[in-house]
Amino acid sequence: MSKGDVTRGVILEEAGRLASRVGLAGLTIGSLAAQTELSKSGLFAHFGSKESLQLQVLEHTSERFVAEVIRPALRAPRGEPRVRDLFERWLDWATCPGGCLLVASAFELDDQPGPVRERLVQDQRDWLDTIAMVFTGGITEGHFRPDADARQFAQDLDGVMLAYHLASRLLTDAEAGTRARRALDALLAAAR
Repeated sequence: MSKGDVTRGVILEEAGRLASRVGLAGLTIGSLAAQTELSKSGLFAHFGSKESLQLQVLEHTSERFVAEVIRPALRAPRGEPRVRDLFERWLDWATCPGGCLLVASAFELDDQPGPVRERLVQDQRDWLDTIAMVFTGGITEGHFRPDADARQFAQDLDGVMLAYHLASRLLTDAEAGTRARRALDALLAAAR
């Protein structure tokens, strides 16, 4: 990895932390320059525009999500253990400072047309496909009913996580994780 790639990665990490606090709209080359104590011109050379910066932050965050949540969970035994592992890793991810940028950005960008929203929509579709695929493995393993709807399960589990994010982040509910796990248990019980 080149020095420029390392520098870009460090900048994107900081940009992701900043965006988790101020939103993607609040993430500008100027705000990032102030946060990192780098020059605007230097950052502009890396990113070129606010939109490019936002796209690269989403891409970097998605890559981290895959590396820290999805790939490790796929090493768990297929079926219900893998579903549970994926969920626990997702909960851990969402408790990072600033919360989950991907969840926060979904609310921020839901009515904003353009490439940044399109990138986030694709990431969300990929995520729902991943949940459905992991759940389908549970059907194949005999852990869930053959007629269980993997797409419905993915949507329902995503809803549990959105509720968890709201309860833990906005409402600072100390029981949010416990309730999310109970909701997962209910979804899994209904699928057996």
